[in-house]
Parts: sequence; C-alpha cells; structure tokens
Amino acid sequence: MSTITATIIAATNPSPSPTTVPDVDVTPGVAGFIAIAVVAVVTILLVVDMTRRIRRTRYRAEIRERLEQGDAGTATDEPERRTAEDGRTDVGDDTERG
Repeated sequence: MSTITATIIAATNPSPSPTTVPDVDVTPGVAGFIAIAVVAVVTILLVVDMTRRIRRTRYRAEIRERLEQGDAGTATDEPERRTAEDGRTDVGDDTERG
C-alpha cells in the first residue's frame, strides 16, 4: 500500500512552476568572448600555415618536373622564343628592352 500512497502524493503535489532566469546569468560573458577570440585566432593561424604548406608543395612539384625534364634533355635555360604573326620574335618575358 505504500507504493500506492506515494503515487497519490506525487500526483497531488504540483511540480514547481518555471521561473524566469535573468539575462545576465545566460550570457557567456568575458570568458565566452575570450574563448571565441582564441578559437578565431587559432583558426586564422592554421589557415595561413596550411596555405604556406600547399604553396611549398606546389613549388616542389614544379621544381621536380623541371629537374625530370632536365634529365631527359628537354629543358633549356633559354626562354621559349615564339614568332608573332608579323615576323617579330618574342623572347617570352614582359620586360621592355631599351
């Protein structure tokens, strides 16, 4: 009978009414701002580092290709020369010659 009595007492007592929490207690405050700022700075540093590593890897691949072409005898130190439609020879760079 005691379980029935406990059930009846629990059913007759209303649960506590919800209370309003002040906004000051809900905001992250200074600690939350600092945490987000640290995450933002670390993210920026990681992106910069990743960009440097990708660029370095790309340059190494280009140098490796040039060295492999040099071993095959196809690479030269001379810039590629192209003949334009009007008969002029282009030396391959954009610098003006005086």
